[in-house]
Amino acid sequence: MSINKYSYDGPVMEFTTCVTPKWYGSTYAISESKARSNLSYQYKVTHGRTPDSSVSLPGKLTIN
Repeated sequence: MSINKYSYDGPVMEFTTCVTPKWYGSTYAISESKARSNLSYQYKVTHGRTPDSSVSLPGKLTIN
């Protein structure tokens, strides 16, 4: 498996509430699911949320 750079540019949801309408982040990962997990964690850390908070990224990831 190769490592790809994934980018996300879209909304961030906490349960059914949009907490940030547009957020950009990027990460390197071996799969899209791992990239989504990395980006969710990155958002939580930079926005003062706890690691166990429920944050989702409903938009599409792009491979750079």
